[in-house]
Formats: sequence, structure tokens, C-alpha cells
Amino acid sequence: MNLIIIPQMNRENTTDHLIIANKKFESRLMLGTGKYRNIKEAIESIEASKTSIVTVAIRRAEYTKKIGRSNLIDSLNWKKLWLLPNTAGCETAEEAIRIASLGQEISKKIGQIDNTFIKLEVISDSKYLLPDPIGTLKAAEYLVNKKFSVLPYIYPDPILAKQLEDIGCKTIMPLGSPIGSGQGLKNLHNIQIIIDNAKVPIIIDAGIGTSSEANQAMEIGASAVLLNTAVAKSKDPKLMANSMRLGVISGRKCYLAGKMEKQITAQASSPSNGVLK
Repeated sequence: MNLIIIPQMNRENTTDHLIIANKKFESRLMLGTGKYRNIKEAIESIEASKTSIVTVAIRRAEYTKKIGRSNLIDSLNWKKLWLLPNTAGCETAEEAIRIASLGQEISKKIGQIDNTFIKLEVISDSKYLLPDPIGTLKAAEYLVNKKFSVLPYIYPDPILAKQLEDIGCKTIMPLGSPIGSGQGLKNLHNIQIIIDNAKVPIIIDAGIGTSSEANQAMEIGASAVLLNTAVAKSKDPKLMANSMRLGVISGRKCYLAGKMEKQITAQASSPSNGVLK
């Protein structure tokens, strides 16, 4: 029996890019660089994820090419990746502002002269690592006035999210659940309100542990997902990175396609008229 090949229509949407501060990115999955067992695993995972944006904690970052040593920043291809420096570890607004300036210098050193991005984290709570809303708002306002493209990490508070958007932040990054917890989307209702009210991209950051959770975040209308621990602490980080990539793509397509409305009762999939009797 001859095998009949039915050609498939190519419905890939090649124009559906993530846009932040007028810069276009192909991938809607952002990846962190911490907690990997070694640099090799980190590089392989980043490559498998096909991410466009990589975030690096400025406090732990070293730019060492000039002195002959090597680290993760030296090892990545920054012509293909965009650096998102972050202020992880900062407990006050003043500290975050100072560290943000160092992040801009690192961006320049790797050749991204026009990179003004900063992921703003102000976390004074050492136990639960929940972001400080007052410190975040204070630092964000200062950095926006200094022409930074600010991406603030927040607890999913719709009022704070709107305030940060109004002062000029380029995205809002509500947490799904505490950093590194892998608990998934525990604040789904508030996140949905933030997404529905926003005119800037909403990026779900922290707490995602599986590709199905990344998928869910995209299905409800998030613009992107940022994660780290779920990949770095998995048994096979490279495979998990690819799984997350596919979860984000699938969720985005589901959102764009538009989900069917849920029904209380069953609905027959075939018409009832014209049935043979």
C-alpha cells in the first residue's frame, strides 16, 4: 500500500515577537544563569532554550576577558543574546540604584552599547524573598528618570503594577510564587488582573517549576516567562530548557487562537439533523 503524504499548511506566525522598549525579541522565554552545576550545563541549557534574553545577577557577575580568565559572561555569544542585568541581592532602593549602574557598564563591555535594560529587584525579606513594594517603586522612579529601561520584579499587586507602568517601566514582572519554590502560579487571579489592565508586556517571573506551568502563564495572556531554578535544578537541564521552550510556544499559540468557552453541559460534536435512522 502506497503511503499518501498530505502536505501541511504553514501557519507559523513569524511576526509575533516580544517587544520591550521598542526592541524586538524572537523568544518569549527568558532564562536565568544561576544555580547550574557548572558553566557547561548553563551554556547548553541556554542554547537549548533558544532564548533571546538572559538575565545575570550583577553582584555575581564578572567580566574577566581582560585578565585572561573565563566565566559564563565570557562564554556566551552576545551577538545573539540580549543581556538583562538584575539587581538580585539588593535590600534597599539606594543599593539597587547603585548596582543598576554597574549593570549598564557590563552591558557596554560586552558590546551592547545601547542596552539600558535593568531587571529591578529590591528584596529585604531574607526568608520568603518577597519584593519590597515601596523600595521597588522608589528605585524604579529614579532609574526611569535616568533613562533606564526598567523591568521591575513585584508581588502580583495590581495597584502597584499600574503605578509602575504609569511612571514609565517597560514591563511588569509579577511572581508566580516565591523565587526558586517551584510552586507554580499561586496568584493566578491577581496576575490575570495585571495582564488585563496592562499596556506594557507582563512577564511571569519566579515559581514556575514545569513546562505545563509555563504554558499556563502564556495561555492567560502573559507576554513572556522568566525562569531559572526549574531548569538549573532539574536532572537534565538541557532537556528541561527545551521543554520550557515548547511550553511557552504552545501557550502563546493557544492564547492567540482563542480558547473555546466552557459549557456546563456536554455539547455534541456532530450535528443532530440529518442523522440516519
